[in-house]
This record gives sequence, C-alpha cells and structure tokens, in this order.
Amino acid sequence: MGRRLAGVCVLLLMSLPACGQSGRQPGAELGAVGDVRDGFTVGLLLPGEGPDRPLFTRALASLCPRCHVQYANGAGDRARQERQIGRMLADGVQVLVLGAVDPEAAAPWVARAKLSGAKVVAYDRLANGPVDAYVATDPARVGREQALALLRATKGAGPVLLLNGPATDPYAATVKRGLHAVLDGRVTIGWERDLTRPDDAVREVAAAVAALGGAAKVAGVCCASEAVAEAVAAEMARAGMAGVPLIGHGGRPAALGRVRAGTQTATVRTDVAAEASAAARLAVEVAGGRTVYGTAIVSNGTTVSIPAVLVPPAVVTKATAQEAPAPGTARGQNAGPH
Repeated sequence: MGRRLAGVCVLLLMSLPACGQSGRQPGAELGAVGDVRDGFTVGLLLPGEGPDRPLFTRALASLCPRCHVQYANGAGDRARQERQIGRMLADGVQVLVLGAVDPEAAAPWVARAKLSGAKVVAYDRLANGPVDAYVATDPARVGREQALALLRATKGAGPVLLLNGPATDPYAATVKRGLHAVLDGRVTIGWERDLTRPDDAVREVAAAVAALGGAAKVAGVCCASEAVAEAVAAEMARAGMAGVPLIGHGGRPAALGRVRAGTQTATVRTDVAAEASAAARLAVEVAGGRTVYGTAIVSNGTTVSIPAVLVPPAVVTKATAQEAPAPGTARGQNAGPH
C-alpha cells in the first residue's frame, strides 16, 4: 500500500508551493516552523501505552522550556490514530513525533502533515511518507544481538524457531535480516513465521512442535517482541518445554521477571529513555529548520536519505537482570516495537 501511495505523496508535495494552510506561508516546510525562544507545540502520537510520554516531555522541556506537548495514544487502532493526527494538524501543531500504528499506511498522513507546514519525526517505527527524521533502537543490531544470544544459549544446536514481526513493518524486516546475517549457516532454522499479531505465536509454536516431531526437538525460540515472548513462554510451559532457551525483545517488566526467574533466557532491551531524548532533540532541530544529523541515513520505501538516530540495544540475561532499569522504562504491549 505504501509504495502505491508514494506517487500520491510526491504529487502532493510537488503542489506545495501553491498551498498555504493554517496561516503558514507556502513552502514553510522547507524552513523553520518553530523557535525555542517563543516555544511551539509538538504532537506526540504513540501506538500504545508506555513510558515514552514523560521521558519525551522531560527531554523536550530541557531543550525548549516554552514548548508544549500534545499527546495521543492510538491504542493499536490505525483509524483512531489517523483521527488524532487530523485533530493535531487542525490545531496547528508544528512538529509530529509519530509512532505509527501502521507504518506502511502512514504515508498519506505524513504527506498531509507536510502540506500543512508541519514537520514529522518517525518514532520507534519508520513510517512511510516524506518524514524529516527517524529515531529508533537499531533494528539490525537488535537482530544480531538476539541471534548471538540464541547461539550462546543453544551452543549452536538446532533446530530453532524464529517468530518475527509483521512482514510489512520495515523495522521488523530489518531485525529479521540481522537475525539471518548471524544464524544462516550456523544453526538449523526448523520453523520461521512472520506474525501479524502476538496471539498467533501460540498456534505457531504448537504447529512447529508437531512438525519437528515433539517438544524435545526444539533447541531454542527467538521472538520479535515481549508480547510474543510472553505468549510463547506460556505455551512452552504447557507443552513441557521448560529449559528451552527463549529470547525476546523489548525489556518489559514481565520479561525481566521471566529472565530473573530463568523461564526466559534473555531479552534485547530497548532504551526508551535514549529514544525519547533523541526524538526531542530531532523535534527541536527540524522545527528550527536546521540540518539534522544522526547516526545513519535510511529509506522507508517512499523517501530516501532520511537522517536517523539509531540507539544501540542492550542484552539482558539472568546475570545482568538485576542491573536492568526499573519498571516504567519498558513499553507496554500495545506500544511494543514490532
């Protein structure tokens, strides 16, 4: 869908010099839309609950004391988030920090924001469309760290199960490539699926166990998110797979509890505070019309050369779980990355 919308976005942006909305001058998106001396409004749109809001608000306040944050929680509902974006643009919000519920379907809304003269920073999920900047935990490193944790836990034995994120999610696709860059040729992948919903994990584990000849044949499981890992952990307990290595991603409090208890081998933790801080900096920079610098340049399928800040992840095992951040620094299920 996003690729089909790319042409529409380009045409809309080409028409921008003829458009002026919300009292802004034509072509305002090419320059400054806000100033730290006077303050401006940043719209923080998240796909679900999590600690991002207070972390982002504090980080923005330290950079722009007069700035205001307008917050909206999409609760995993794409249509709801679209309405929230529309209301923020109607209110004249100058910068959107967008954690898209559906990154691929976000292109027309990102284009609409640009037409209104607003800037867009993609947050945690790389939304399609002409975004100005992007911040997330480095997905390639997440995949590599998950794969290395799986190899260490299984000592290279197979077969292993890989339960990836949605195939349409660019972040999940990059995590998957990182996994395969390490695992291919080093361990047998007995079962792999791209999951649309975390609830699908239970069915996939059961199917994998049946196809591989029983629970004893599974050497390890790697999950795209803690929501998936939570469902898998419950199914593994039911299927008599206690002790089988289980790797997750996200670092939710429940996951850290499983790691401490030994029912989950490791998790690759998202540093939400670092993401929120980077997003606040990017919001101020794009609002001021300044050149944005990141750690990488990425493409979302509709726009190339997007400056990105990719935050390194941290691996948490039982040996290091006591040092992991306190509850409240990990995202909830609906806000989980992918």
